[in-house]
Amino acid sequence: MNPFEKIFNYQILSRLDESDALALTSQERAWLRTALAHSSSVVAFTPGTLEKLNRILQNGPAINHRDFIVEKAKNAERQVYHPLLRSLRRMIMQDKGMLLTSRIKHGGTKANQPGLPVKLEYSMVKREWYLLWYSTRGRSFMATKLQSIVSVEETLLPPERVEELRARVAAHLEKRKEQAVIEVVRTYNAELSRILYAFSCFDKSVSFEEEENRYLIHVTYLADESEFLLSKIRFLGLRVKIVEGDGLRKRMLESAEKALARYGSSDDITIRKPAP
Repeated sequence: MNPFEKIFNYQILSRLDESDALALTSQERAWLRTALAHSSSVVAFTPGTLEKLNRILQNGPAINHRDFIVEKAKNAERQVYHPLLRSLRRMIMQDKGMLLTSRIKHGGTKANQPGLPVKLEYSMVKREWYLLWYSTRGRSFMATKLQSIVSVEETLLPPERVEELRARVAAHLEKRKEQAVIEVVRTYNAELSRILYAFSCFDKSVSFEEEENRYLIHVTYLADESEFLLSKIRFLGLRVKIVEGDGLRKRMLESAEKALARYGSSDDITIRKPAP
């Protein structure tokens, strides 16, 4: 592309950006039209937004993905979008309280539980949405599946009360945080971007030791996320190893010993236990 074409394209994109317009390709329009035809779009968009999008995309066929996408048999599909997401997100943004009625595990319901909604979280493992909230009645931090919520009613809380509850939540989460250091084996330094992608859902930082030519990934995670973190480490295999984090190293040792007990004998491989 010559410099004049680059300047022209830049001017076009600048004009589109100034007018809040967005250029879409025919394929992008077709995929958007297909997404709007899904039953979940009714709850994912407000009626006004849905009507506007359908009006803009009136002309042109939708893509029939069944013609070229073949899937293996799987469990019943769960909707990624939940009808309560929009209202709960609004409560969190506006610092509102709530009265929550939810189903309990062994039957029955808990009605009118007062609390403060803090965060919406999607579990990639269980493929479900969770509401993280602070229960003012039980003075505890809770995680409730959106599928288990029967109803939620918005309430008003004084600003000073909201600040107090958020401070309690922050202190609680800080206590649950744990840290580990994961070393990238030098042979796989070139795959650093792929390795970091595996830890993309965790708070992390990377340091490089020039003398030893090695990368160290410092991962911060919650205590109940340790098994999920271990699954990512096992997925990477020989590319990484845990150099700090006694709990993680102990669990990896246990899983290795169980694997040897099932598939081999202890004489085949010698496992060095971490120093106490």
